[in-house]
Amino acid sequence: MATFLESAYSLVHQDNAADVPSQNDLKNALEKGSDEQKIETMKKILSIMLNGDPQTGLLMHIIRFVMPSKSKPLKKLMYFFFEVCPKYDAQGKLRQEWILNATFAIASIFTHLPELLPDAPDLLVTFLDDENDATCKRNAFAALVSISHEKALEYLSTVFDSIPNHDELVLLAELEFIRKDAISNPQNKARYLRLIFDLLESSVSTVIYEAAHALTTLTSNPVAVKAAAGKFVELAVREPDNNVKLIVLERVDQLRQKNEGVLDDLTMEILRVLSSPDLDVRKKALNIALEMVTSRNVEEVVLLLKKELVKTVDEQYEKNSEYRSLLISVIHQSAIKFPEVAASVVGSLMDFISDVSSNASAVDVISFVKEVVERFPDLRASIVQRLVTTLGEVRAGKVYRGVLWIIGEFSLEAKDIRDAWRGIRASLGEIPILSSEQRLLDEASEGKEPIEQVNGHAKSAAPSGSRKVLADGTYATESALTSSAAAKAKLEAVKNSQKPPLRQLILDGDYYLAAVLSSTLTKLVMRISEISQDTAQTNRLRAEAMLIMISIIRVGQSQFVKTLIDEDSVDRIMSCVRSLSEFAQKKELEAVYLEDTRKSFRIMVQAEEKKRAAKEASEKAKSAINVDDSFSIRQLKKKDAEGSDEVEQDLERATGGDTATEDLTSKLSRVQQLTGFSDPVYAEAYIKVHQFDIVLDVLLVNQTTETLQNLTVEFATLGDLKVVERPPTQNVGPHDFINLQATIKVSSTDTGVIFGNIIYEGQVHSIYTTRVEKGVDSNVVILNDVHIDIMDYIKPAHCTETQFRTMWTEFEWENKVNINSKAKSLRDFLKQLMASTNMSCLTPEASMKGDCQFLSANLYARSVFGEDALANLSIEQEGSNGPITGELEGFK
Repeated sequence: MATFLESAYSLVHQDNAADVPSQNDLKNALEKGSDEQKIETMKKILSIMLNGDPQTGLLMHIIRFVMPSKSKPLKKLMYFFFEVCPKYDAQGKLRQEWILNATFAIASIFTHLPELLPDAPDLLVTFLDDENDATCKRNAFAALVSISHEKALEYLSTVFDSIPNHDELVLLAELEFIRKDAISNPQNKARYLRLIFDLLESSVSTVIYEAAHALTTLTSNPVAVKAAAGKFVELAVREPDNNVKLIVLERVDQLRQKNEGVLDDLTMEILRVLSSPDLDVRKKALNIALEMVTSRNVEEVVLLLKKELVKTVDEQYEKNSEYRSLLISVIHQSAIKFPEVAASVVGSLMDFISDVSSNASAVDVISFVKEVVERFPDLRASIVQRLVTTLGEVRAGKVYRGVLWIIGEFSLEAKDIRDAWRGIRASLGEIPILSSEQRLLDEASEGKEPIEQVNGHAKSAAPSGSRKVLADGTYATESALTSSAAAKAKLEAVKNSQKPPLRQLILDGDYYLAAVLSSTLTKLVMRISEISQDTAQTNRLRAEAMLIMISIIRVGQSQFVKTLIDEDSVDRIMSCVRSLSEFAQKKELEAVYLEDTRKSFRIMVQAEEKKRAAKEASEKAKSAINVDDSFSIRQLKKKDAEGSDEVEQDLERATGGDTATEDLTSKLSRVQQLTGFSDPVYAEAYIKVHQFDIVLDVLLVNQTTETLQNLTVEFATLGDLKVVERPPTQNVGPHDFINLQATIKVSSTDTGVIFGNIIYEGQVHSIYTTRVEKGVDSNVVILNDVHIDIMDYIKPAHCTETQFRTMWTEFEWENKVNINSKAKSLRDFLKQLMASTNMSCLTPEASMKGDCQFLSANLYARSVFGEDALANLSIEQEGSNGPITGELEGFK
């Protein structure tokens, strides 16, 4: 009888059998088509099935793409399909697709109407004993857990010894249940821990990850924590997917924060992740390793980092220069934190001072060297000597300024001063600079016009042209235009000729470097006068220094430089000249040059050290436990007072449900009215921003005396927003209210707008009415627009001065805002600006101390999408109570 019914079909006429679409075409239509297209597709499928073709491969596509639809005609066609779709396979067994849905259907029936299926848990247990398909067993076990924790525990106990041999899908479901059960039944924890330790040796990455996570959930024992972290690190090294690497490294970082000092032995293992080609993965690994460096492993860590640094020269990595700067920064922080390795790394890093391919790396190195030479006096002599030998190789102006400053401050012996002087002269070239450059130009000229003296001034004898002898002995006339072009070409040739590095930088217009050079020469002369009794030598160096300074000013005002010298640089260089001429009579000048500048730098280094110490103390305070803090004993708690499952807590945080830190006032400030009070449907939304998502919790109130049927809230977006979860259709009774949720994904910090409407069927209540099928009126209520505040996605952040300046020069988008404020003071305005823009101030507090009517500060923030925002604030105040004016310049 069953075979007969299985073969019974009603034949439906088809005009042309060749027009029957393929199964792939039908799948595409179901997946990508609109509801109307899906209706036509379902009709074709039913016609084909009724003519004898069962179309068994379409079942899952119809479940996925037709079942979620709200269209009633489409739903009806789907039910027809379920009636005629074959339920059994060729062997007479129920098909797996039906079983997958049947297990959850049983759980759903038992949850809502247990009297209809009172033996549902027993049915699922029996099914689990007999079923062999992994997917079906996983779904059945998940369904059993959802309706009967006791039955699930009973079943798990019967198969406990064979769990390590279960399929991956089943294992993951069982591990999730174990984590929950260990909280409600602590007596089972010891048995679970033995099982999880066995699962850590699995060959399946997902099982290892979940087992390691479960292990850290069940216990905080150092051995278990170290074992779990070791497996996470192993996955980070082994797995090719960069997202997986970042996820497991984040887990390691969380374990490190919760278990201070426990994972320090894994530092070198974490650094194995540096073999990854992705820069983000390397950066994450280096940041974690830096926090785990101790006095026991610092030498080993630094040695490995130095090898990686050498590889950036010999090999080509992705974003090579950025990786090199990152390594230098980590080595820098390690050496400052642990002085015993400073001497071993400073020499290696100084090899990169003359790095032409990456100026940022060289700048990082010279910043490191400046801090080392201040903090470690024993290293000063060797560092200064090394810097003097590199003067002829440095090509970056900022690096050269740092080198000259160190030489000027820490060349303390007569021999060091003489060596430094020779090095500076060699990298500067012949002086006076102007006359030597002019001589090169004259030598480049092949023929010179006759010059005659008129009233004591030189004047050309042939103003309009000149005669030249050609190769064949004839004469040719050269026009003034051709002569001028030739002269310009010769001048450019002189400018582009090979020159010593310091000379080249000055001729290129780096007059800040010229001012630093003048200050360095002044310091060297003053110091040699203190330690040497040779007055003749001191006077000779003083005269030579003055000659160099005046020479720089003269050449800066000539045709041989790319940019003429500015007045500020002239004033600073001339102040050095005056100081050299007067310091013998005014001893306070020596104090300014030889003591005050180094004292200022020492204060800055100490301020940075205090900042680092404060940050470390703050981090320790977060995990510190006071002596009088209460602690809980799990065995003495009531059953309902036990801690909630960590998985549930994670889910609550991920969905924005963590309300512990959010008060009622902050919630009310995020409620936005979407419709008017006189509309038939009143709507308002609580806007919750969570990481990359916006969750709209919408309250709908039916203000009519009738039931509103098929009420739907439709949202659309403008900008980089996408609706990923739409509210379901509902029926709302008279004066009733419902809550709906919509989730919107955000992909950038650009301004976005959410708009939409409410559609429902029933009596006409709105002027926005359309006619739909069967004569039912469809009413539309237009919603107010919701504008997304990008400030929710921007967080205060910090970066180094080098990183800030690098980004400032590289970024293209720029915005300038004129400021006119009535704030009480400049500092008050800065605080208000930081609060309103979510930006942090990078300018050190020491640099803004004191009363002044001018303030300049750098601000920095970073979005959750990794976008950088830079700003520079320059403001002044007219008088003590006058208005504040200025400019805010920003990059993004």
